[in-house]
Amino acid sequence: MLQLVIGNKNYSSWSMRPWVLMRHFGIAFQEVKLRFDFAPGSDFYRELSRHTPTGKVPVLLIDGFAVWDTLAIAETVADLHPGHAIWPREPMQRARARSLCAEMHAGFGALRDHCPMNIEARLPEVGARVMAEQAGVRADLARIDAMWSQQLAASGGPFLFGGFSAADAYFAPVASRIRTYSLPISVCSQSYVERLWVAPGVSHWVADALAERDFLDFEEPYRTCR
Repeated sequence: MLQLVIGNKNYSSWSMRPWVLMRHFGIAFQEVKLRFDFAPGSDFYRELSRHTPTGKVPVLLIDGFAVWDTLAIAETVADLHPGHAIWPREPMQRARARSLCAEMHAGFGALRDHCPMNIEARLPEVGARVMAEQAGVRADLARIDAMWSQQLAASGGPFLFGGFSAADAYFAPVASRIRTYSLPISVCSQSYVERLWVAPGVSHWVADALAERDFLDFEEPYRTCR
């Protein structure tokens, strides 16, 4: 039995990735959602401590055995379900998909810091200010735009490697940030964002996020510090 421990869907970009991936491919799992609360000794941390030493979501539980970190989860899901093209079938394309996911996993810190995921919000004024003031965000966005455009040109779309894969699940939270903050990208990349947004796993996550209606002030400093 697979269980996926996640945080709030409106805010948890890391949780979004494996949830979207498994939902898209119809892989059955039980969702275990923990409400974010980063106070020491909170219920959030107490529950997580039962599964992982990292104190972070997501965590994949396989009959109680814990796998944490989104890259490890994606690889484990691919091992468990080889019939699904979690990664592209062709070896070099599979290597490229892993490279893009690893780049996302390790980088783009400025975009993460200044444009945190918030699916229900529309904050173009924040996005405009960030783009004007933060060179790091501009550099991150330029790299993402180039990455997507080049890969879509190589694959022919509709997704980064033709069919939906772990790479698309990995960039779904980036698509959310672009929509929330109205960040400027090329026509090619914007079309990809719109296709990704209506893909089955992504659209189900978005619907659930919009239904949460759970405002967490510590996740939205751009609103509470005015």
